[in-house]
Amino acid sequence: MRIGRRLIITLATFAVLTVAIAGALSAHTMFLKLDSFFLEPHSTAAVALINGDFDKSENVITRDRMLDVSVVGPGGTIHPPHSAWTDSAVFHWSPDSVDTAVLSFETGSPGTYVIGVSTAPRVFALTAREFNEYLVHDGIVDAIEQRAAAGKTNDDATERYSKHVKALIQVGDARSAEWSHKLGYPVEFIPLRNPYELGVGDDLRVRFLRAGRPVANQLVYASHDGHHGHDEAGEHVEAVTTRTDADGVAAIPLSGAGRWYVRTIHMVETTAEPEVDYESNWATLTFEVR
Repeated sequence: MRIGRRLIITLATFAVLTVAIAGALSAHTMFLKLDSFFLEPHSTAAVALINGDFDKSENVITRDRMLDVSVVGPGGTIHPPHSAWTDSAVFHWSPDSVDTAVLSFETGSPGTYVIGVSTAPRVFALTAREFNEYLVHDGIVDAIEQRAAAGKTNDDATERYSKHVKALIQVGDARSAEWSHKLGYPVEFIPLRNPYELGVGDDLRVRFLRAGRPVANQLVYASHDGHHGHDEAGEHVEAVTTRTDADGVAAIPLSGAGRWYVRTIHMVETTAEPEVDYESNWATLTFEVR
């Protein structure tokens, strides 16, 4: 399902806000990414924690921000220590740049593994212009419309945010049931079928959960190697733009081979914390299609 004319009009209304997007504060999406999501059993592997764009990390996630790090496989769940992480410039051309946190871990028996990282919340304050630019840049359309309807477009905003990311990795040839494992993060995607049983032309259906409950009508984006990018205004260009149904399920057409991500930002107004206007929880799911 593609978002229709109303979305196009809404983004066009705010397009003027993106003129200075390159120099303004913009939020970073977080992903778990490997050179290949297909690994050998009983081998050492590395997964990068990308914070910025699917193609490039902008900064290292420090260990104190990691509330949970989990590797779930047929042998059970492990929580790698901080010492399993190093900082690297693996996804940056400059040899002097260190912008990516990299987790080293050992695979075990063949199966479909889940790796997850959940971060502690942070709070930041933005001017109305900065906040609106950020909403446009990351496609948080519902918040744009809600602010406009409430006459708050010109209001400054303080946001409390946290990020919760998962990767599905295929080790060896045998499949296992861990692909559907729930990590219990504030938000997360749960696939309804093992993506390593699917191929180009199939649909991957994922359920989006907030506090363990399905979220209906949540805006979801997805894309893959060779397709993700930005237009001249700085907005994301995605392969898939869709919404969850009444059961919190979104269908992702797997239109090409390569490394894929599914992403969303669940943002709501809040009065739970003094001087905080919005709470957002970011979720991504990464995997590979052959």
